[in-house]
Amino acid sequence: MAIALFLAFVAVPVLEIWVILQVGQVIGGWPTVLLLVLDSLLGVWLLRREGVRTWRALRDALAQARLPGRELADAALVLVGGTLLLTPGFVTDAVGFLLVMPPTRPVARRLLLRLLARRVAGASLDPTVLGMGEARGPGRGPTVVEGEVVRPDPDPHRPTHGDDQDPGTHRAAPP
Repeated sequence: MAIALFLAFVAVPVLEIWVILQVGQVIGGWPTVLLLVLDSLLGVWLLRREGVRTWRALRDALAQARLPGRELADAALVLVGGTLLLTPGFVTDAVGFLLVMPPTRPVARRLLLRLLARRVAGASLDPTVLGMGEARGPGRGPTVVEGEVVRPDPDPHRPTHGDDQDPGTHRAAPP
């Protein structure tokens, strides 16, 4: 996890700056800025087009009452790819285009599904692995919450009869 955060917040921006500087040295400063702007505009157009297509495919799958596994994977790829396309830089845009473009998305989908299958196969049913519980140390069991059971009144207007009922669980009929 720490490696992923390092890559996301340090390595990728440094790589982006280096690539932008290299492109700027080859074609000049203003053409590089213009290329980044055109790249972003193309990315926004492609993201909008593929986002609408993916949304329609997801709705169609749900309307046909079938599990939308492929459609959900495509939606996730378009979302991540779109985020990368909106991030300024040539490297993130290249990866974003690969995730969003229809010809390359099936390859990315297979990689995503293989990664998810590997993660699921390696996970146990321990709630801490899934992020749904607190870590247990040696000798620590589940958290116990004390309370009391209160039975609801079946008919609040019926008078109580006899001592066989718990006090406080039934009310007397109003006068």
